[in-house]
Amino acid sequence: MRQKKAGNRDLPPRMIRRSRKRKNGKVWVGYYYNGRDEEGNRKEIPLGSDLDVAKVEWAKLDSKAVPKVTRLMSHLFDRYERDVIPTKKPRTQKDNLAELRQLRKAFSDAPIEAITPHTLAQYRDRRTGKVRANREIALLSHIFNMAREWGVTSQVNPAAGVRKNKEKPRDFYAGPAIWDAVYAVAVPELKDAMNLAYLTGQRPADVLASRASDVVDGYLQIDQGKTAKKLRIRLATDGEQSQLSLLLERLLLQRRERGVRGPYLINTEDGRNVTKSMLRLRWDDARKAAAERAIEEMDPALAEMIKGFQFRDIRPKAASEIEDLAHASRLLGHTDKRITEVVYRRVGEVVKPTR
Repeated sequence: MRQKKAGNRDLPPRMIRRSRKRKNGKVWVGYYYNGRDEEGNRKEIPLGSDLDVAKVEWAKLDSKAVPKVTRLMSHLFDRYERDVIPTKKPRTQKDNLAELRQLRKAFSDAPIEAITPHTLAQYRDRRTGKVRANREIALLSHIFNMAREWGVTSQVNPAAGVRKNKEKPRDFYAGPAIWDAVYAVAVPELKDAMNLAYLTGQRPADVLASRASDVVDGYLQIDQGKTAKKLRIRLATDGEQSQLSLLLERLLLQRRERGVRGPYLINTEDGRNVTKSMLRLRWDDARKAAAERAIEEMDPALAEMIKGFQFRDIRPKAASEIEDLAHASRLLGHTDKRITEVVYRRVGEVVKPTR
């Protein structure tokens, strides 16, 4: 028998692979049995485009036992990336793709049946990024659940019950000295973003996504991008305007004075909406200037704390400075008060003395 071409050496005897590039640029792959017709002439018999099905059909024609189907993790990763990840939120897609790159390095060439809890525990212990390892194992768990739904495997999810690395929540608290130092040197649009983030307790992306049209009938409507949670923040209580209401009035007036055509509340002085990258640049500049000023004023401890201040710390600052835990939890959009208490409350609970 002639030696197979390089592209077919992974196939059983007399099975060949054909591929054609279609007009849309996609490559079609099909499998054939290299057989003979009744007159002894060579004849290629179609076996289909699914390799596992093709091997079953090949076995029938070749009178051989059906080969054991060995599916690799790479095939599972490919399908998950193609069918599942695009259905998620943009930030989640970005995180999942980064996690999937790490998983591919470790498991792409492994058969699905070879992945065990012991295998994943070894992976967890060898990863230097302990928190990232937790996220990667969580993603792998969902991939296995999807594989079970797809009928690719019937084995128990090997990630179920695998112990995660212990995570310590971020505990940075931006007290008045830190806040005031950065706020004092911030450009106007950064001050607006800081104020809106603090008064609403929302994530940076939701702050930048806030629109003038979200101010409706005495409420600021929030549609959280990460969780799709919808909130309505009341702007006045018992006829008294809140600080948020005053801020929104000023932002809406600024839009008219600047002739802003875009829909967003946070804009530069020349009328452009502030994007994520623009916010990051302005934040870094303000933080650097504030730290340098603290050094000049002989306060290196404050300078170090300022350097650790991130815009995302404004959300837990808001949660920490609301005495009522239930209120703080509702404002942040949490369904479980424990999340607010454990992750976002970064100052001690207010209590009374014994006497």
